[in-house]
Amino acid sequence: MRTDEAFEIFLTTVPGLEAALCEEVRSKGFRRPRPVPGGVVIEGGWPEVWRANLWVRGAGRVLARIAAFPAPHLAQLEARARRVPWGEVLRPDLPFRVEASCTGSRIYHSGAAAERVETAIRKTLGAPTSPEAGILVRVRIERDVCTLSVDTSGELLHKRGYKEAVNRAPMRETMASLFLRQCGYEGSEPVLDPMCGSGTFVIEAAEIAARLNPGRARHFAFEQLATFDAAAWQRMRAVKSERVPLARFHGSDRDAGAIAMSRANAERAGVANYTEFRQAPVSDIRPPPGLPGLVIVNPPYGTRIGERAELSPLYRALGQVLLQRFAGWRVGLIASEHRLAHATGLPFLPPGAPVPHGGLRVTLYRTGPLP
Repeated sequence: MRTDEAFEIFLTTVPGLEAALCEEVRSKGFRRPRPVPGGVVIEGGWPEVWRANLWVRGAGRVLARIAAFPAPHLAQLEARARRVPWGEVLRPDLPFRVEASCTGSRIYHSGAAAERVETAIRKTLGAPTSPEAGILVRVRIERDVCTLSVDTSGELLHKRGYKEAVNRAPMRETMASLFLRQCGYEGSEPVLDPMCGSGTFVIEAAEIAARLNPGRARHFAFEQLATFDAAAWQRMRAVKSERVPLARFHGSDRDAGAIAMSRANAERAGVANYTEFRQAPVSDIRPPPGLPGLVIVNPPYGTRIGERAELSPLYRALGQVLLQRFAGWRVGLIASEHRLAHATGLPFLPPGAPVPHGGLRVTLYRTGPLP
């Protein structure tokens, strides 16, 4: 596959956030994005693959789809996988691994499917295999059609390269960025998170406002592929779009350890000059000086009925503070239980679809500007 040859590129996200990811991808100039279950498909070449990894905030992975063909039986799967020009994508000197999934197909054993494709690659390319390899070939067999993709990201893209310290059940940066987008945040207004944990929402909002590329501080699996052009990649990374934000970004938490984590993470992310973190309970939060903006908060969920009852006063207190002090501000609140969200008394708009997070399904509840 030449670097200028167009093919399908699949950007993954959690189910329920496909439309938000598609909106982001479209806003960044990628060709013909379309939402599909589990992500967004675009068309492009290898430079678009690199750019998607470097630029797109909401994607979990970027997969380059390199072949698709009918595969009703294992023998046909291996035979057709041998015809793929693996040497144009993979390097013979670097190890690879294969993972497979099978849905509604005569080939139902994912382990056997992965083994057949691994054999096809090894015998045609000569590359070694390793369960720890950084190069991953994904096999998806659905309704007897096999799609072969190469994972170009490596580590999941929410790992921006700066967050060394995290609290319990942290919100992934990719999901946080899409929730910010769903709240109408574009980078020109202040953001406050009154239960900031390790600072994900605040740091993500500051990075968006500062126009910092989310992939600027990490490496990617595509750097180990035969299609990689180191000079072109360096030129792409060297383009600077950074600006000084017009607003500031605020986080508070009652836990001193969370504030220390947030400050350290903001420093590593390069946005410490635009962020402020302070230890404070919800009852003490107040809007910062200046124009109103967005309050976004990810409170404790409570996974059992008794815990939900215990959390109601916290949600109620949060809602009272916001209604009393934050006139003109919009609110985005993530909750796993609609009764807890509505305990705030906030005038929520109709919610979107729930999305999986930390073994639960959570929903973003949004308001317009508070009265």
